Formats: sequence, C-alpha cells, structure tokens
Amino acid sequence: MGEAERGEAAPRVRVPFWCANMHETRPSFASDAAVPEFWDCPRCGLPAGQDEANPPAPPRNEPYKTHLAYVKERRSDKDGAQILAEALERLRSSSRPIY
Repeated sequence: MGEAERGEAAPRVRVPFWCANMHETRPSFASDAAVPEFWDCPRCGLPAGQDEANPPAPPRNEPYKTHLAYVKERRSDKDGAQILAEALERLRSSSRPIY
C-alpha cells in the first residue's frame, strides 16, 4: 500500500527524552498531539524526561512484604496478644475437642 491508498501521513515531530542512565530516545508524535511529560526508556526501562540535565529519578522499589509484615504495621504487640487471647478463649469455650 502506498500513500495514495492510505492517505497522507500526519506531520510528525521527534521529541528527545533522557533517562537517569543518560540514554536518549526520540519517539515521534503527531505535531498536533500532546507530548507526555515522561517516556519509558526502551534500553533500561527507567522513566525518561525531556530535560537532559535533570532526568527523572529511578523509581524506588519497595521490598516484598508478607501478610504478617502488613499486619504488624497496623497492630502493636499488645493488640496482637489481645487478639490471640480472645481467639484462644473462643477455642477453649467451644464444645468441640481441639486436635
């Protein structure tokens, strides 16, 4: 297919973006389209910005947390002891034997 079958291509503009590793990428956008503030670097995946002197900082990776770690953030040791005591009391007062 040539231009005659598809129509004319929209006017384009190439915009430079730089990541924290100083990789440069120049994606093209339609000249009347809004250019995004950030673009993912195709080489390393970090966010890239248009200011070469001040590229965006790499995102901070949060370490994996277990369910227990999240619970400990919300509850104090005193709360945990109280919840445990209530649960044990319910088990002891039930008519079913505990195995």
